[in-house]
Amino acid sequence: MNVLNIVIGVSVSVSGPLRRQGQEAYDGIRLWVEHCMSAGGLKIGRNRASRPLRLVALDDASSASHARENVVRLLTEERVDLLLGPYGSGSTLAVAPLAAAHGKILWNHGGASDAVAEAGSGCVVSVLSPASDYLRNLPRLVRHRRGAQRATVLYASRGTFASSIQRGVEAGARTAGFDIVRAIAFDSPLRNTKAAIDAALADSPHLLVVAGRFEDDVAIIRERQMLETVGTVACVAAGADGFHQELGVLAEGVIGPSQWEPHLHERPLIGPPSAWFCSEFRRVFHRDPGYVAAQAYTLGIIIGECIRRAESLEDRELLAVARQLDATALYGRFRLEPGSLRQVGHEIILVEWRDGRKHPLEAT
Repeated sequence: MNVLNIVIGVSVSVSGPLRRQGQEAYDGIRLWVEHCMSAGGLKIGRNRASRPLRLVALDDASSASHARENVVRLLTEERVDLLLGPYGSGSTLAVAPLAAAHGKILWNHGGASDAVAEAGSGCVVSVLSPASDYLRNLPRLVRHRRGAQRATVLYASRGTFASSIQRGVEAGARTAGFDIVRAIAFDSPLRNTKAAIDAALADSPHLLVVAGRFEDDVAIIRERQMLETVGTVACVAAGADGFHQELGVLAEGVIGPSQWEPHLHERPLIGPPSAWFCSEFRRVFHRDPGYVAAQAYTLGIIIGECIRRAESLEDRELLAVARQLDATALYGRFRLEPGSLRQVGHEIILVEWRDGRKHPLEAT
């Protein structure tokens, strides 16, 4: 008897500027598919019949236009049952209208910009927190601990991700009672690092936040000597394990946002614990997973739970379940705001690099 495959499609950046994160996401997706297949596939319908999975992954070379071309192919030629989003906010924004036009959910693991939820037309289901939440709580923490009063955000002008970070920090700083909150945009990739730092230091900030591409953030922190007058330095890239690998001792004391840290959710309601996931990831890929891999893998867990509860692969029924789902997985809590589908259950973890390791900071 022939059993129809459940076809899963994804446009993913395994080449181009986002290949580091894209490969990590792709590996997380592949591991989820492998685990599903080891269990006999996904169980569908009231009779709980198992169906095997077939993953169709197309490289978009970190290009939003290529991501659109790939998704058109996935929707019209491959006729995928489940459409997973690409890595990167720009590419996610580019393909969301295509998913909506075909009545498909875009299962989002890699587009954190607030604009993704705003432009999602009710079809984007995200596991990750929106970018404006990444460092929103940082100003309150540093004001409480160090009496900070002046903040500067140095952010990439291109795209919507970094500007979402900037707006979140500004809102958090005003709520925390900062006297001065300044935002300075730069062109990415960053070419004149020292000029950007000089501009950022003009008001002698107590808190400096950098939000660009990974390479932009690293370039700024490489000039750490210029930042000695700043009490607290934070950047988005500091949430990634590769940050310390690139910078070594220069990463010490830098704060970043992390979507996931291992072993914080060891008793999830659905799916395996973090320790098991980390062990399996190392077995297959011979390295430790980062949060990009964890969020991609967890997206699969959420999809599987929605299918189990809906007893269907129909997008309308899956979306109805996702709207009501409130559960914890190894990545943390999943809960959507009913109207906007904004992810509101998951919480960002602030981490600081000390002695070559990330240490979670306690909120105040």
